[in-house]
Amino acid sequence: MFACKRIVVAQHERGLYLKDRTIQEILTPGVYRIFDPMGRISIEIFDLTTPEFSHPYEDVLIREQKSLCDTFFQSVELSEFEVGLVYKNNKLKGILPPGTRQLYWKGLIDVQVEILNIENDFEVPRQKVNLIAHARPDSLPARVVNYVYLAEVADNHVGLLIVDGEMVKMLTPGLYVYWKFNRKVVVEQVDLRLQSMEVTGQEILTKDKVTLRVNLSAQYVVADAVKARNGLSDFSGYLYRELQFALRQVVSSRTLDILLANKGELDQAIYSVIRPKANEHGIDVRSVGVKDVILPGDMKDILNKVVQTEKLAQANVIKRREETAATRSLLNTAKLMQDNPTLMRLKELEVLEKVSGKVDKLTVFGGFDGVLNDTVRINVRPD
Repeated sequence: MFACKRIVVAQHERGLYLKDRTIQEILTPGVYRIFDPMGRISIEIFDLTTPEFSHPYEDVLIREQKSLCDTFFQSVELSEFEVGLVYKNNKLKGILPPGTRQLYWKGLIDVQVEILNIENDFEVPRQKVNLIAHARPDSLPARVVNYVYLAEVADNHVGLLIVDGEMVKMLTPGLYVYWKFNRKVVVEQVDLRLQSMEVTGQEILTKDKVTLRVNLSAQYVVADAVKARNGLSDFSGYLYRELQFALRQVVSSRTLDILLANKGELDQAIYSVIRPKANEHGIDVRSVGVKDVILPGDMKDILNKVVQTEKLAQANVIKRREETAATRSLLNTAKLMQDNPTLMRLKELEVLEKVSGKVDKLTVFGGFDGVLNDTVRINVRPD
């Protein structure tokens, strides 16, 4: 009585019947009574809500129990250049790496495996990108992240697809997903927008042996991303160094007076030096400008004194010019009054008006003519 085992296989289960550690059959849902006085029989129960079948007897089922395997299992075997997308009840639930062999229980869950050949085309199909890139945590296993390389090329950027160290193609803005199996995939992004570069604190000796500290600003765009990437390991570092060299070349060939007198010519000279060198590597320099020219303290004092002296001399010249003009005007007025008695009389009245305006009380003797004659006396030469 005790040698009889009662085995219950539920509707969502299957039972693997082993006798003397050999597969005999697979039990479907039901109640089974098994007489096993010697303990030679074992039953392993599998839950079909997890359709993946992993067991040491997997190879035996495939090779020696083929009819049993075909009845209860769906077999998937991938080559080294194939990837499997596993759909359960029409929803993407997993990814099978290349070289995988997997058995799935038939019955409860509808399992479909879409096989993709990635030997030459290793980009995830566009219609499946969002399914993989934005999958919910409960949708795909976490290990799937290790199977794909995800790259999002931003707006106003270009992506350079590099496979096993070789640049393959350029990518426009968008989301891209690539299989990482059998290859190393990297996407480098290059900013195509107008960019600024500052070259600051450059101490340079001018042609007349004056040490200056110069700050430079430049604006540029990457015109050819492929040429810039293939020709230079760090194109921004290259441009910075070339701007330094151009600035030193131009400043050291000019005297301080020339540099201070024409800043626009200095900017144009630097631009003429840097632009062809940058163009060789796909970089278009749009503008270059010297922001600051900082003099040493003693040289600054000397220049301030020179400027002060020049301005003082200019002020003296203007003052002398004005005094000369005033004297010439007085001489012309005197000549007019000498030749015109009426004008002389009017001038006398004008002076009298100014004098009388400052007198509180005035006593007149000799009439109006006496006042004029005594107040304003001008020696007039007889004709």
